[in-house]
Amino acid sequence: AERLQALGYRWIAWQVGRKTMNPLTELRTISELVKIYRDEQPGLVHHHTIKPVLYGSIAARIAGVPGIVNAITGRGFVFLGDKYWVRILRWGVKKFYRVAFSPPNCAAIFENRSDRDYFIAEKLIDARRAHLIPGVGVDTRKFAPAPEPGGVPLVALASRMLWDKGVGVLVEAARILRHREVPVRIALAGRPDPGNPNSIPEATLQGWHTEGIVEYWGFREDMAAVYAQASIVTLPTMYAEGIPTVLLEAAASGRPVVTTQMPGGEDLVLDGETGYLVPPGDASALADALEKLARSPEIRAAMGQAARQRVQDAFEAGKINEATLQVYQLFGIERNS
Repeated sequence: AERLQALGYRWIAWQVGRKTMNPLTELRTISELVKIYRDEQPGLVHHHTIKPVLYGSIAARIAGVPGIVNAITGRGFVFLGDKYWVRILRWGVKKFYRVAFSPPNCAAIFENRSDRDYFIAEKLIDARRAHLIPGVGVDTRKFAPAPEPGGVPLVALASRMLWDKGVGVLVEAARILRHREVPVRIALAGRPDPGNPNSIPEATLQGWHTEGIVEYWGFREDMAAVYAQASIVTLPTMYAEGIPTVLLEAAASGRPVVTTQMPGGEDLVLDGETGYLVPPGDASALADALEKLARSPEIRAAMGQAARQRVQDAFEAGKINEATLQVYQLFGIERNS
């Protein structure tokens, strides 16, 4: 918030709990947002992530906001989990989406085709108001190629420390690579997310670090420096994401990426050209892909160059911003507003 305010934006706090499910609490949360929208009288609101999308759409509808844009950044565990309570939650969330997305002044932006097609097939939104914009874009000036450092190749994973981000799978792959005596280091950059049921305990992460199987770097803000230190970047996620920003940044930085055969990663990575795609949850396949790259600087260099070019062609921030502005213009929001 302080950084946004330093850039000249005005920040308004909205109290919303990520794990709360109490109906009275949630109604108060929606009511608070209705008040904010009535006080601010925005011409357009743009929501991100599931609760702001659902609650914000309802609040904007009550407050009479002319334009509502919702960013679907991935389906996550609510749509992909198979536990009984998750299936019940999914049934309710779908009904909520249909209500939230029903107004004609509501549009949705999807980061990958799979998510958009799913929402349309499930009749959660009218196809005419579902827009495909591939990811949030990346600043190719900030994230630019740097010479690969010498020494043992480093594989970096940067994300929240969640089991369903594939962190545990990477640790298992690290054990396989150690058994094969592959010269490689593996680093985890990020921190646990206690608000998520799949968060990995800090003690577990520190235990892996102490064991020497991976390096646990904790939270890092200097991501351009992280990519510069790495030879390979991986995100073996277990679920469909939008288009992971970490993979966009890594590719822009001229690094080959290894991710899973899931929506999002499949939309970015050209298998065998800009990186590798492996089955989710398959530590052996992940180890195979990382070994190929770790043992061949020539493959890393060729894939990194191709990855950079792919980002420049389709995912550069200017292109993504232009596409987003075109959605805004559907609601009469002009560029100089």
